[in-house]
Amino acid sequence: MSTPIAGPSSTKAAPATLSHDEGKRDAILLIAAFAAVYVIWGSTYLAIAVGIESFPTLLLPATRHLIAGLVLYPILRWKTGIRPTLGQWRTAIITGLLLLLVGNGGVCLAERTVPSGVAALLVALVSFWMVLLDWVRPGGQRPVPRVVASLILGFGGLVLLVGPAHLGGSERVNPTGAGILLIGSFAWAWGSIYSKHHDLPSSPLLGVAMQSLAGGTALWIVGLLAGEGRQLHPSAITARSWIALVYLIVFGSGIGFTAYVYILKKSSAARVGTYAFVNPVVALFLGWLGAGETTTLRTALAAAVILTAVLLVISTPHKNPIEAAEVLPNPGEA
Repeated sequence: MSTPIAGPSSTKAAPATLSHDEGKRDAILLIAAFAAVYVIWGSTYLAIAVGIESFPTLLLPATRHLIAGLVLYPILRWKTGIRPTLGQWRTAIITGLLLLLVGNGGVCLAERTVPSGVAALLVALVSFWMVLLDWVRPGGQRPVPRVVASLILGFGGLVLLVGPAHLGGSERVNPTGAGILLIGSFAWAWGSIYSKHHDLPSSPLLGVAMQSLAGGTALWIVGLLAGEGRQLHPSAITARSWIALVYLIVFGSGIGFTAYVYILKKSSAARVGTYAFVNPVVALFLGWLGAGETTTLRTALAAAVILTAVLLVISTPHKNPIEAAEVLPNPGEA
């Protein structure tokens, strides 16, 4: 009998099979994570538009982020064992104000006058603000000619959106709403650059929970000071808006960001950055499908120009640390 020969052969095959199965599982998870970031974060713009139908504008993101922070922070403190320092809280508060109060709050304010798909398109310009801010900061990196060309192209698309009235027989985007989105995306870029060069906990999700607590609290304070407390009547909030809020908390802040952190670890920054190109397309489609938002010739041309510019930025090889910051989530997606 020669049965001893089969024993070693079978034991050697097991690790290879296991490795193959793990690789297949990781590939499936990576694809699912990319799909989540592409679709879920692209859909948050429509969810915001539905939420502010009956929710006070600033109290919607205030509630979303504060609840996310209150749930995530104690869980992550317990799971990671990390005790944030005073300096880390300082960074979280500053970035929370820039990213969530001004950035995400600005998106909600702008969507009162700007269609959700167009808002996502304008927010994509955050990539350009990051390049410019990294250029002008002390010790910053000068952008290569290809990126400079993409900056000019991207802002050309912005001018096309808010430029001469009745261009091509279609109305321009509301200049006030567009201006708020520009300020919000600039604040988001500034907060991203700031967080890149200042201390935060080693756990990215714990840092996000701290930022959510800071930004959510600030949004509540500003919303109440703006008189939105008098506008908050829970009985008057529609089921659609409640569902939108839950969707933003669970899918936008929970599943979407978890998927984003996963693909950051498993894929290249350039590939992760493609979400900035895909999200506006998803938002434009969902805005048309779910909210009846029309896509005019002006919007289509501006979308082609801006998204081409964004694609040029995120596909350009980066030699400096800003590469990681350029794939941070956008204001409507956090």
